[in-house]
Amino acid sequence: MDRNRRLKRRLHIDLGSEEVIKMNIQFSPPDISEAEINAVIEVLRSGWITTGPKTKLFEKTIAEYVNTPKAVCLNSGTAAMELTLRILGVGEGDEVITSAYTYTATASVIQHVGAKIVLIDTAPDSYEMNYDLMEQAITSKTKAILPVDIAGVMCDYNRIFEAVNNKKHLFVPASDLQQAMGRITVIADAAHSFGASYNGRKSGEVADFTCFSFHAVKNLTTCEGGAVTWNSIASVPDEEIYRHFMLLSLHGQSKDALAKAQTGSCDYDIIYPGYKCNMTDIAAAIGLAQFSRYPELLKKRREIIETYDRALANSNVAILEHFTVASESSGHLYLVRMTGMSEAERGEIIRAMAEKGISTNIHYKPLPMLTAYKNMGFDIKDFPYAHLQYLNEISLPVHTLLSEEDVLYICDSLNSMLLNRLVS
Repeated sequence: MDRNRRLKRRLHIDLGSEEVIKMNIQFSPPDISEAEINAVIEVLRSGWITTGPKTKLFEKTIAEYVNTPKAVCLNSGTAAMELTLRILGVGEGDEVITSAYTYTATASVIQHVGAKIVLIDTAPDSYEMNYDLMEQAITSKTKAILPVDIAGVMCDYNRIFEAVNNKKHLFVPASDLQQAMGRITVIADAAHSFGASYNGRKSGEVADFTCFSFHAVKNLTTCEGGAVTWNSIASVPDEEIYRHFMLLSLHGQSKDALAKAQTGSCDYDIIYPGYKCNMTDIAAAIGLAQFSRYPELLKKRREIIETYDRALANSNVAILEHFTVASESSGHLYLVRMTGMSEAERGEIIRAMAEKGISTNIHYKPLPMLTAYKNMGFDIKDFPYAHLQYLNEISLPVHTLLSEEDVLYICDSLNSMLLNRLVS
């Protein structure tokens, strides 16, 4: 059965002799084909389902794709960010800078390691941090910056590294790896940007460390999963960094199950109390199957975004630009700001779209608006531009099971609502 039919977007309802067609367009369903299903069956039949040969192959595939020496696969993008901070030795008394306009995972990992969260407002009419404010926020306690590649569009890393180098004289290393870095570490929250590029370089090879997510709603999914890549650091072997990630992700155990099976020895040591966030071979098998289809999936996302761009070109909306001379997005989200609209009016549009069978979303409610961050002392009044970005933002469906007909129906529905609002 065709995968589009398995996830049918139209519901046919008989009302006497009249048939009514009601659309049912989901926001972000996974695109799972027979390739992924067969890959899982193969792994289940192999007798090896936890971290093993498929995970190692997936790591190698990712590293080759993003042009880095190594990659580590984990059970989430969140784990990827937290373990990176821990390997760097970031902890109590340190500060880590990130955006106020992001999902909680970006900031919560900073809290987990005991460092201080430093939130930066967005620039006016932008989803990215205000880089001038980011530079001003750097102190002698700053150990890392976590920029967010929102919607699949990579940040202005040239500006970020410029700020880091401008403040290099303030940097005080607190670990051997920080000493080897010699400056603040830039850790990309690239949960949305696997497959994106910036000035001809892939997401994964631009920041010092890059953390990907392969969650169920991501462009490339392993159901749950994530990965870390990094650029080589002078005087620190890549294999040593890889080994630290392996230890931290599996209880600090000196041998994983695959290593013990290959050596024929079940003896092991615990180097330090670690965590449990390894990727399984089942997840990696799904990722490898997805990866074999990824060029096709990225191409389809670009086509969808370009259709949206054309259909909404004359609408009273502000659209995040995905494709420029300097960068190419992974097309993860389609963010639209409805000019002049209030938060309440945005809510009415979301409900009206739902009545037409169109699922939408919001990305994101700024962190200072959430209880956890209010309790830390953050106040949305200190982040006015992030607040303005949020108030009238709506995310339209972008996934590879959408047809052109679906996209045009979404745009026609939104345009009609915006027009009715103007004439009413």
